[in-house]
Amino acid sequence: MDFSVLSLSAGVVALAEMGDKTQLLSLMLAVRYPKQAWSIIGGILLATLVNHAGAAFLGQILAGFVSPEILRWILGVSFIVIGAWLLVPDKLGDEGQSKKVHGAVAVFLLTMTLFFLAEMGDKTQIATIALGARYNDVLSVTAGTTLGMMLANAPAVWIGQKFTQRVPLKWVHAIAAVVFIAIGLITLIWS
Repeated sequence: MDFSVLSLSAGVVALAEMGDKTQLLSLMLAVRYPKQAWSIIGGILLATLVNHAGAAFLGQILAGFVSPEILRWILGVSFIVIGAWLLVPDKLGDEGQSKKVHGAVAVFLLTMTLFFLAEMGDKTQIATIALGARYNDVLSVTAGTTLGMMLANAPAVWIGQKFTQRVPLKWVHAIAAVVFIAIGLITLIWS
């Protein structure tokens, strides 16, 4: 394992993840399931390992086939779509509350699935593909990018538990939507 590649990968992804949609997802899961922090963190870890291992491997294979301009447009539009999606309220269950899963295993599986899907096409996944293409070291890149994701997302889970005691979830959704749409527009205009 190349520790310089691991360190670089961890740093790049930790910085890229700050304020990212998956970090906001971590925060929102913590808000929704405040007593399941370890299940959420475990789901994030497994989803990231699988997603980033595939991305690093894909980077090795696809290096040079997709232009940065196309990736920029895909990323910008996806941020705007996710921002708009966050403005759509949850569907209500019979009791007037959005449906929740119960139990540590269910929260783990929900987190793993949501996080894996949210990472698809995300800037950290694209960074992982690029790092995989550049360094030709799937193990070091995967370990580094996973470490970076955990450095950014585990604190979001712990903070999310405290945050929700002071800020309504509706506000978190609205703020996240504005941030996503702004990042999408900035990506399309200035990148």
